[in-house]
Amino acid sequence: MTTDSFVPHQPNPEYDATQGVPATPEILSPASVMTSQNLIIASLSFAVLLFALFFVFTRKRFASRGNYLLLLGPSDAGKTAILSTLVYKYTLPTHTSMQTNLAEVTLPNAQKTIRTIDVPGHPRIRDQFKDYLPEAKAVAFVVDASTVSRNGAAVAEHLHHVLHALTSLPPSQIPPALVIVAHKSDLLKSSATASAQQLAINRVRTILERELEKRRTSQAGGVGVESLGAEGDEGSSELRGLDISGTGEFKFEKWDGGEVVFLGTHSVSNGSEKAAQSIEEKSSDSGLSPLLEWLEELA
Repeated sequence: MTTDSFVPHQPNPEYDATQGVPATPEILSPASVMTSQNLIIASLSFAVLLFALFFVFTRKRFASRGNYLLLLGPSDAGKTAILSTLVYKYTLPTHTSMQTNLAEVTLPNAQKTIRTIDVPGHPRIRDQFKDYLPEAKAVAFVVDASTVSRNGAAVAEHLHHVLHALTSLPPSQIPPALVIVAHKSDLLKSSATASAQQLAINRVRTILERELEKRRTSQAGGVGVESLGAEGDEGSSELRGLDISGTGEFKFEKWDGGEVVFLGTHSVSNGSEKAAQSIEEKSSDSGLSPLLEWLEELA
């Protein structure tokens, strides 16, 4: 008699014997599939994607920045003299401009050029700078340091228009760099503790901050800035652009619009050959050396 070994019946895992129908396949949950290693890889991939998008967007914004230097400021501040000195390497005789001047300025050390636009300071035509602002790399607001003590209110009113325009640019546009040029510093006498250029910078900064604070206080108190009496101030009550970080009086280092650089300059007028050599070599007696160096760093 042969004894057969008993083998128990193994049910088909894909068949439900009680129902007589195939069993439903098991569905794995996402949590069981997404292991910790997979989560780390997915997170890193997402971070790399975000960084790539940010880089492309930022590069596009910087690429859209123009190549214009705008010379702005009141009439007789010396803008046209600065332009002629930068272009021809010496100062040409000038008079008050009533039309925009445009020229290519070479930046020797940077081996680049920048298109420079001298916008007249007359109240009726000075707002033409807004037409060039979308293509501006830098804005140089030129102030006559030897006369700003007498016409500080008018100079501040003009600068207020510029600050308003800069802070009103769309977020998609990189704002141009801003420098305030305390020009004609050679007309000031240096002291034992400060050079003529530094004295010019201190004077221009102090007077402009004081006058801009007056305008800011007048607006905050509901008083139109037209009451300050500056020429061409009609319609200025809607101007903005004087917001600062924190509290206290207006200071350029606290201005919400960004960094403001101050430079002291003068135009060399003691002979064309000496002036040309001074500008090209950027020697210590070149009155525009600070401006040239700033532009080359910006380029």
